[in-house]
Amino acid sequence: QVQLVESGGGLVQPGGSLRLSCAASGSIFRINAMGWYRQAPGKQRELVAGITLPASTNYADSVKGRFTISRDTFKNTVYLQMNSLNPEDTAVYYCNANLRAWRNGALGTYDYWGQGTQVTVSS
Repeated sequence: QVQLVESGGGLVQPGGSLRLSCAASGSIFRINAMGWYRQAPGKQRELVAGITLPASTNYADSVKGRFTISRDTFKNTVYLQMNSLNPEDTAVYYCNANLRAWRNGALGTYDYWGQGTQVTVSS
């Protein structure tokens, strides 16, 4: 089994910063890509930032210049540094990983999700 464990969410004032972390563990053969999504109340889940091997990144227009995604390949961990946060960034943030893993004795490609971490930007 594969698990994604997120950490780093919380309450922050407008203009503040937070750093999210997501560690993948389990029967992982290779991670193809990892990313962060978010879902605000009443809205659809949206991609915030993604990173692939070797280190190609992409960002939603709304976070470009403020958020930075990075990864530690040896730790199977992805980070999201969020600066200049504003109330529109308030959402539950989910980590996603597309990876090759062993399941029932066979190697396949799967998508996994973390449990989500709340980010609230408010004064």
